[in-house]
Amino acid sequence: MKFLFAWRYFKSKKTTNAINIIAWISVLAIAVGTAALVIVLSVFNGFEDLVKTLYGDFYADIKVAPATGKFFSITDKQFTQINKTAGVAHISMVVEEKAVLVNGDYQTILFLKGVDSAYKDVNKLQDHIVRGKYEMGTAAEPAVVIGVGIENAVGADPESLSTELALYLPNRKANSLASLDGLHSFNVNVRGTFMVQQEFDNKYAFTNLGFMQYMLDLQSNQYSAIEVSVNNPRDIDKVKKQLQQALGQNFVVQTRLEQNQGLFTVMQMEKWVIYGILSLILIVAAFNMIGALTMLVLEKQKDIAVLKAMGANNNLIQQIFLGEGFVLAGIGTGAGLILAFLVCWVQLKFKLVKLEGGSFIIDYYPVKMLATDFLLVMCTIALVTILAAWLPSRKAAMQEFSLKS
Repeated sequence: MKFLFAWRYFKSKKTTNAINIIAWISVLAIAVGTAALVIVLSVFNGFEDLVKTLYGDFYADIKVAPATGKFFSITDKQFTQINKTAGVAHISMVVEEKAVLVNGDYQTILFLKGVDSAYKDVNKLQDHIVRGKYEMGTAAEPAVVIGVGIENAVGADPESLSTELALYLPNRKANSLASLDGLHSFNVNVRGTFMVQQEFDNKYAFTNLGFMQYMLDLQSNQYSAIEVSVNNPRDIDKVKKQLQQALGQNFVVQTRLEQNQGLFTVMQMEKWVIYGILSLILIVAAFNMIGALTMLVLEKQKDIAVLKAMGANNNLIQQIFLGEGFVLAGIGTGAGLILAFLVCWVQLKFKLVKLEGGSFIIDYYPVKMLATDFLLVMCTIALVTILAAWLPSRKAAMQEFSLKS
C-alpha cells in the first residue's frame, strides 16, 4: 500500500510546479549518474579484457622458475612429475638472458629468450608475426625473431636473409664483463618481427634453446624457466598448487596473473577510483531528492493528518515517503541502465567512438558489459536513496499536522 501512495504522489499534480521540476531533475540526475557509472565500468572492463588477452598471448598460463639464482637443473623425475600433473597440456623449456644486438652503427639491449619447439603450444607469439616468419634456426645456424621496436632500433630487415647481425651475450665463465673475454658473440639472421604491445615489442627477442645453452655454457638440462599451458583455464590455480607441491620450495610457481600482479592491481585500483568519483554524481542527485521530498512533505501536510486520523502510525507515514524516494530513484535507475546498455551495445556493434592516434592495437574504445556492474550500480543507488530519503520521511512521520492549518 505504501508504494501505491508513493506512486500516486509522484503522478499527481502539485500546487507548486517547482516540486515537479525538482523531482524530475533528481530523476534525470540519477539516470545520468547511473548511465555514466555503467558505461565507464564497461569501458574499463573492455580495456582490462584487451590487456589480459595481449598478456595471455605473450605469457604462459604457468611459469616455473628457480627460487634463487638465474638457472636451474631439472632431473628426469621432475620433468616426468610436471608432465604427468593433472591439467597440464604442454610444457616448454626456456633460457632467458640479457643480450646486445648490433647492426653496424646501431645497437640495442634486449632480453633474449631461447625456446624449444613446444613453445608455440604455450605461447601465441606466432600469431603476432607481422613481417617474416616464426623461425628460430638451429644451434649451429641460429635465427632470431624480434619485436618491432627492436627492429626499428637496429634497422633490421627480416625479409633480407643476407643481412647478419652481431649478437653479444655475457660469458658466464669470465671474471669480469669489462675484460676482453667478458662477452660471447655470434652472427645471426633476423627471420621475423612480432608486434604484441610496446612493452614487449621494445624489449624481447627469441631464438632457439640449443643456441642459448651453447652461448651461455649451460648443460642440456639447465634452464631459466619452464612455461606451462593448461587444458582448462579455470584449473590454473589447482594446477599451480599441484606443481608447487611436486617441485618443492626450490622453485617458484606463478600463474599469469601473478607474473603481472602489479599491472592488474593498478588496473583494478583505477577502476574503483573512477567508480568512487562518479558516485559523487549520485550524491548530488541525492541532494535534489532531499529537496523534492521535503517540498512534497509540505505539500501533503493535510494528507498526512488525514492518514494519521484514520489510524496510520508514524512508521507507515515514513515508509510512504521512503517509497516516494525509491520511485524517483527507480525511474531514474531504469532509464539510466537502459541508456547505458544501448550506448554500450552501439559501441560494440558499430565502434563509433574512436581512439585518437594510430599507435594502438585497436582504433576504438573496447566495451565489455558485466551483470555484476549493473548489480553494483543498482545497490549503490539503493543505498544513496535510503540515505537521501530517510531525513524527509522521518520528518514527515514525526511532525504533527493539523487539518485546520
